[in-house]
Amino acid sequence: MVKAYGQEHVYKHPWERVTSASWRKFSDPENKRTLSHIVEVDTLNHKLDPESGKLYTTRAITVHAPGPWFVRKIIGQDICHCVESTVVDARTKSMQLNTRNISLQKFLEVEEKIRYDPHPDNPNEWTVCRQETSIRIKPLSALASMAEKVEQKCAEKFMQNSAKGREVMERMCKYLEAESRGIAM
Repeated sequence: MVKAYGQEHVYKHPWERVTSASWRKFSDPENKRTLSHIVEVDTLNHKLDPESGKLYTTRAITVHAPGPWFVRKIIGQDICHCVESTVVDARTKSMQLNTRNISLQKFLEVEEKIRYDPHPDNPNEWTVCRQETSIRIKPLSALASMAEKVEQKCAEKFMQNSAKGREVMERMCKYLEAESRGIAM
């Protein structure tokens, strides 16, 4: 079984501000409490392609293992390591993030895709964020009903964390807006 869901959110901020906030959301000390499920974020590499103008970045993200407490007990780990691959195309104003877990794969597969684009109705002032997440609990596939319940619990936790992420992004966008106007917050 695979639990998949999608979400869409409109930030009433320009694409440049939203993408700047995305880069800074993990490093801002004020966001540490809200994003308490994030343990550590490290940039592994980044490359700017001079031909296309695209920026490619890979980050390692360590998070508290998702799912109910009993799943963490069964797998014997409280943390999960993930890799986030990002492509930013400033020419077309597109930012795509693809995050997947690299640890706990024999128990759990999670993939999250996020895309930021100018909103079609107000491209200079708003940004649309589309998020798709899929969660698959592997060893429980023989016990379909239990796997489905665990996947649902994981999905609920991911949706809660997504809401926290949007809260942080909104706060960062407002901070960046104030900063661009020379206003101290």
